[in-house]
Amino acid sequence: MDNAFYLPLGGDRYQPTAHTAGPWTPDAQHFGPPSALLARALEGLSGDRPGLLARVTVEILGPAPLTELSVRSWVERPGRSVELLGAELHDGSRAVARASAWRISESDTTAVATEDPVPPAPEDCAPASFPASWRRGGYLGAMEWRLIKGSPAEPGAAWVWGRQRVELVAGEKPTPLQRLFAVADTGNGASNFLDPAKWWFINSELTVHLRRAPVGEWIALDARTRVGPSGVGTADSTLSDVRGALGQGAQALMVRTR
Repeated sequence: MDNAFYLPLGGDRYQPTAHTAGPWTPDAQHFGPPSALLARALEGLSGDRPGLLARVTVEILGPAPLTELSVRSWVERPGRSVELLGAELHDGSRAVARASAWRISESDTTAVATEDPVPPAPEDCAPASFPASWRRGGYLGAMEWRLIKGSPAEPGAAWVWGRQRVELVAGEKPTPLQRLFAVADTGNGASNFLDPAKWWFINSELTVHLRRAPVGEWIALDARTRVGPSGVGTADSTLSDVRGALGQGAQALMVRTR
C-alpha cells in the first residue's frame, strides 16, 4: 500500500489512497486528510511578509470520495497586516470542501506571550484505540494514537496524542501545520459518548484558532463532545504540541440515530 494519504497526479490534482478512508464507510474519506490538504494549499500562498494562519475554517460541502480530487487556493483580501485566504477541494466540478483563513503578519510579542500547560510526553503514554464498531485501517490505522486521559474507545471526553504514520502527499515531508489539521478533525471521534453503531455524530465543519505555529510530529487533542436536544452538537478541542497548548478546535455536529 502507498505510504501517503495522497498521490500527486500533476498540477493541483491528487489521488486519495486507502489510508484516507473514514471509520463510517470505506467509500468516503475521514476529513482529517482533506483538511490537511487544504491547509497545505493555504500554507503555500505567498505573502509580502511572514505570517501565521490564525484562524482556518473548513466547510464540509459533501463526502470526499476516494477518487481524483483537485485543489485551488487564492488570496481573497490582501493586506499588509491581515489577509483573508481561500481554498477549495473539488471532485470534478463538485466542490467537496471550502476553506477560509485569516493570515496575520508576525511581530515580536515574546515579552507578553502567555504560557500554556505541556501535556505528558507521547513516549510516556500508552497506545490508544477507537470503538471496535468503527472500521479498522484507513485513516485511523494510518495514524499513531497515544492516550493521555480518558479513551476514545470509552464514552466521554478524551485527551490523546496523534501522529501521522504516512506522508500527506507522497514524496513530501508533512509540515507541522499539515500534521495539526490531519489530527484536528478527530475531536468528535476522540471524545464521543454515543455508540457509533447506533448514532451518527458527523461534523459539518472544522474551525481552528491558533496563537502560534505548531512544531514537531505529534499533536494532542483534549476533546469534549456536547449534544443539545434537537440533533445538534459540538466537539471542542484544545490543541497542543510537545511545547504546550497552541490553539483551539471546534466542530459543529449533526447527531442522528443510524
